[in-house]
Amino acid sequence: MNQQQFLGVLNIHKPAGITSRKVVDRVVELVKPAKAGHAGTLDPLATGVLLVCLGSATRLIPLLQQQNKEYRAQFQLGRRSNTDDVTGKITEVTAAQTVTLEQIEALLPRFVGRIEQVPPQFSAVHVDGKRAYELARRGQHVNLKPRIVTVHRIDLIDFEYPEITLEVECGSGTYIRSIGRDLGECLGCGAVMSQLVRTRIGSFSLKTSTELDRLDQDSLRQVLLPATTIVEHLPQLQCEPAELDDIRCGRPIEYHEESCCEDGKLVAVLAPDGQLACVARFRKPDRLLHPKHVFLG
Repeated sequence: MNQQQFLGVLNIHKPAGITSRKVVDRVVELVKPAKAGHAGTLDPLATGVLLVCLGSATRLIPLLQQQNKEYRAQFQLGRRSNTDDVTGKITEVTAAQTVTLEQIEALLPRFVGRIEQVPPQFSAVHVDGKRAYELARRGQHVNLKPRIVTVHRIDLIDFEYPEITLEVECGSGTYIRSIGRDLGECLGCGAVMSQLVRTRIGSFSLKTSTELDRLDQDSLRQVLLPATTIVEHLPQLQCEPAELDDIRCGRPIEYHEESCCEDGKLVAVLAPDGQLACVARFRKPDRLLHPKHVFLG
């Protein structure tokens, strides 16, 4: 597989105990000098779906980051931590009450919808040009402002005090650790995350992911998904052969579809052979598609 063929995305099952950056480094060793980058960090504690884009498909990473994500998380009630999970300094809540199932079910709706959420102290949020976790590691308390995030669904999967398991579907920027922490505070007993599995990003699921240890030069060729899978949630348009030169040069092409498209909407333009030609932005006044990311050689 030559460098030109490294265009697409890998759905990797990240194991526990390593950073997302380490996963990318392993992939880079297999595809260099082609580029690689992941679409959404998982902490070392977490496992599950980690999408790694290759070649010029790295320009599509923001499209993956914007898609909904699904997690299964386990929390330990009756404890607090400076990291909001079990990797930090744990403090036992000696006066922790025995929480009931009914109490949890009554509180969960508070965490669904557009909600305000304060990120963990140990997070990648920028504060005065530095990451919050860099300051937290120095023992500094960081005043992090609450942010609006979207949680589409929270299901209570299992509960046997002090362990609680939740399934969460949410938008980008949501911290699952913060949901557990805030739920624990509402219950009056604290909570820390002990396990986290990302089961889905968009249409990429854990069931169809590839184990990192099984990834090599041969298997990579088999599991590399085309760039079209990254943009399958966008409106699709197949261009004419005569339009390929215009796309290649960044010139706009006509939006020759009867259905109306929203002004400013991104559209995935496919070449006649079905490969991704470009991602273009539709301009309603002139009904033209203006190429934003071009993938023609």
